[in-house]
Amino acid sequence: QVQLVESGGGSVQAGGSLRLSCAGSGRTLSSYAMGWFRQAPGKEREFVAAISWSGASTNYADSVKGRFTISREKAKTTVYLEMNNLKPEDTAVYYCAAAAVPAQVMGVMTRKIDYWGQGTQVTVSS
Repeated sequence: QVQLVESGGGSVQAGGSLRLSCAGSGRTLSSYAMGWFRQAPGKEREFVAAISWSGASTNYADSVKGRFTISREKAKTTVYLEMNNLKPEDTAVYYCAAAAVPAQVMGVMTRKIDYWGQGTQVTVSS
């Protein structure tokens, strides 16, 4: 049984940093792209970042480029999201996801997401 468990959320002031972790269990995950999505109150879930199974290919939403970094070791099932220069608009529940699709299309092929984590809250105050 595959599980994704997020950790690392919390509250920070604008300009601060947080590092999210997603620990995946299940051997099949090593060949899956993994990524992060977020959902703010009253808004739809949106794509944040994705990384290929090898770690060689990454993809980011325009709103986080240059501030967030996604990483994983090759064929490992733990993925990280380093978030710097956080803004109040980054406040949301952050969800880890895994899918058997290329990282470059994970953000637009959400129906192909095979597994979701339970989410972790990130709150950025001004």
